[in-house]
Amino acid sequence: MDDIRHAIPEKPVKFLDQLRLSIRQAGLSYRTEQTYIYWIKRYIYFHGKRHPKELSEAAIEQFLSHLAVNMSCSAGTQRIALNALVYLYKRFMGLDIALLEFQPANVHRRLPVVYSRDEITAIINQLKGTPKLMIELLYGSGLRSAELLSLRIKDVDFGSSNIIVRSGKGDKDRSTMLPQRLIPNLKLQITKVQQLHAEDISDGYGEVYLPDALSRKYPSAAKDTAWQYLFPASKIGRDPRSGELRRHHLHPTALTKHIRRAVRAAGINKPARAHSFRHSFATHLLESGYDLRTIQELLGHSDISTTEIYTHVVNRGGKGVLSPVDRLP
Repeated sequence: MDDIRHAIPEKPVKFLDQLRLSIRQAGLSYRTEQTYIYWIKRYIYFHGKRHPKELSEAAIEQFLSHLAVNMSCSAGTQRIALNALVYLYKRFMGLDIALLEFQPANVHRRLPVVYSRDEITAIINQLKGTPKLMIELLYGSGLRSAELLSLRIKDVDFGSSNIIVRSGKGDKDRSTMLPQRLIPNLKLQITKVQQLHAEDISDGYGEVYLPDALSRKYPSAAKDTAWQYLFPASKIGRDPRSGELRRHHLHPTALTKHIRRAVRAAGINKPARAHSFRHSFATHLLESGYDLRTIQELLGHSDISTTEIYTHVVNRGGKGVLSPVDRLP
């Protein structure tokens, strides 16, 4: 249940609990909260567990330079750490930070790992049942793994052939395509979830996690079939926030294991990553002639430059130029 906010006291005393409360009151997503807390902890431990109030701007510069020089982190990682510390000092502690001078991390352009269509077919052929459907959705709809696992029954709109992604990256909603060939198996999956939900209710359970605002506004919705996760966990678990026993969605590690096994069994010598199916979705749409703006909307990218990376990995390296060795008799 890594995507459920942990409980904090109504009037927190501990520093990190106060910081968490501030982040939640600012309306930031839980992923942002987790990321900021992680980097602020790293910063505090780097300086011998000293309180941030005791540390100057030079301490921030030292930490950020350490990430670039000693940890060889990427520019993106260093930027995230900087954002966390700026929030800590400016938004939470109300302190001004002058222009910081630190060693910037090197900018490396990493091309995404993309599976070919034949490789996608080979991977999918190693799977069956629910794991197969999950991988087909990752590739067929361009979903992130967290988006896939967070899908509820109500998010699959058969009428409009859309999948609705709620609170995706950047806490934004979007819609993406519902592959027609997956409709029969999706309906079968929903039937399985409905049966499982009925069993949970008869056993005295049946509630699912809802965000705070929704749980207060619609207290009975937690037992509605529409709100049940499309890919539920195999067992009932304890909600770390409320302590209630509930059935959450499948854990990300279970999805990762299925992907690793399938990629290995297919004999594919590329990293086994859930995100590579999303990369493949975008790349193959681009190869099929769809424009970048359409692909950007389906992926939910806020900046077109993020989508443009796929122009570098379309079929045939070297920007479509035929290699001279391929012209040899």
